[in-house]
Amino acid sequence: MRVTEDGTAAPRVPGSPLADTVLERLTAAYGPAADPERAVAMRAYMKDVAPFLGLTTPARRALSRTVVEGLPRPDEADCAAVALRCWELPEREYQYFAVDYLRRHVRHCSSGFLPVARHLVTTVPWWDTVDLLAAHVVGALVAADRSLTAEMDEWIGDDDLWLARTALLHQLRYKERTDTARLFDHCLRRSGHQDFFIRKAIGWCLREYARTDPDAVRAFLAREQGRFAPLSVREALKNIGAR
Repeated sequence: MRVTEDGTAAPRVPGSPLADTVLERLTAAYGPAADPERAVAMRAYMKDVAPFLGLTTPARRALSRTVVEGLPRPDEADCAAVALRCWELPEREYQYFAVDYLRRHVRHCSSGFLPVARHLVTTVPWWDTVDLLAAHVVGALVAADRSLTAEMDEWIGDDDLWLARTALLHQLRYKERTDTARLFDHCLRRSGHQDFFIRKAIGWCLREYARTDPDAVRAFLAREQGRFAPLSVREALKNIGAR
């Protein structure tokens, strides 16, 4: 059994002939297109979180289309195998591919996929993968199975800031389906957090919900403003103002 840095068991990589094909095509497509000079700059920009191949986003996405061309729709095991195997490769672009793949196919995954998503969030974590996983993968899983809100209530209090950030951001695309009470509660529970990424996420999720219900966000901040960092408040009110 593999164990992650936080002591939890790493998900088992399922057997998947489809994933075998995807990974074979993926490495064959991405590797020769690498740009070592650009890779150095990309790694520096991302604070040395991982090595890069040096692929621009348009080039990477064009190559990705050739990788999946003609392949069948994956099931949950295929999605898990592709994502976990991409996460085992060192260069960041492979993880970007996995995130895009999951965004496209998460509707074929059940609530049982959440432990895989948790592993992806907490392994080689940085905003470039975590934010997309939060909004488009974890958020989609919770929307499809509301019993997973209990997991979000645990993640928001976790010592791992990336799990907490994911809990804050998982409703980012919910709009009128947002569980407002849970959103505000999660923001309050981490209002005293000192890390930039948590303070920014609080402001971001409130700012996004303000597009749906600006009065609710204004009222919440007017009532609780003293509990939040100025950064969080500025971000939350950026588009609506305090009045």
